[in-house]
Amino acid sequence: MLAYSPGPEWIVVVVILVLLFGAKKLPELARSVGKSTNEFKKGMSEGASDAEGEPEVPKPQDPAEKPTTE
Repeated sequence: MLAYSPGPEWIVVVVILVLLFGAKKLPELARSVGKSTNEFKKGMSEGASDAEGEPEVPKPQDPAEKPTTE
């Protein structure tokens, strides 16, 4: 059996990307993808911290129960 080597597939992918976008556009494209990923992660962490800090919504009381006064 032959061992799996991911190298040749990546070389083909890189060559296709260079042909499609050109060598000058690739660094700019990679930079914009990195910035988008960072913004997405930042938004996800902010959303998670907002969800943790939300106050609990009180359950509606059953009309048959007596209201409690504190």
